[in-house]
Amino acid sequence: MWDERVPVHVAGDFYDLDAFRTRPDVLRDFETAEVGDVTGRTLLHLQCHIGTDTLSWAHRGAARVVGLDFSAPAVEAARALAAGLGHGPERAAFVTGDVYDAAQSVPEASYDIVYTGLGALCWLPDIRRWAETAASLVAPGGFLYLAEFHPVTESLDDATGTRIVRDYFARDAQVWDEPGTYADPDAETVHNRSVQWQHTLGDVVSALAATGLHIEFLHEHDVSVFPRFENFEVRGGYHRFPDGHPRIPLIYSLKATKG
Repeated sequence: MWDERVPVHVAGDFYDLDAFRTRPDVLRDFETAEVGDVTGRTLLHLQCHIGTDTLSWAHRGAARVVGLDFSAPAVEAARALAAGLGHGPERAAFVTGDVYDAAQSVPEASYDIVYTGLGALCWLPDIRRWAETAASLVAPGGFLYLAEFHPVTESLDDATGTRIVRDYFARDAQVWDEPGTYADPDAETVHNRSVQWQHTLGDVVSALAATGLHIEFLHEHDVSVFPRFENFEVRGGYHRFPDGHPRIPLIYSLKATKG
């Protein structure tokens, strides 16, 4: 499924790679504020897709970035994008591999920053195994930074986000068979079956804490990067509920350090 969608994402307006090549920075303002200065640091991006977030960290000064994804076409697209920006593999490397086996796939044993961006964890059935793998790749004195869509949004109605219609604590696999992609709902696709899992906020935090990482902060944000609910409007570069509408957390972010 992901292999088939890579050409759609590379060519489409959602990722707008022509604009990215002109200004290679698509990171959200809360991410850059919370991660801080990355100058001279090494960064590993797990589940990097076509590498736009990964390369944005390089643009912001990271000495070396490494992106890992299980889709070979996505990795090839990321390598091509990096080369077009003038980054050789010594500055920006991309490797194909399962995130659970990342320690065997990436070129270095550890990194100053291990980063996971929006929309990644829902594809993983075992959040504890993910946490153990991610934590093992954080260098002493380094940290893991995660930004993810808040799981509470999946329990609410899609129209207004005011009614609970789904079980927040559901652990069963959710199987979908839908054509198109979030980047282009009208795209013609053949491989349409996908499987997702819901991980509560408590599951994610507890999984990371069990690895020995120190949870430095957990922040919740009332903005989204896509129209999650039908009544959303765009203000300040984000999708939000209308003024006066009760707010809920739409994204969360956390930082977990290794002593």
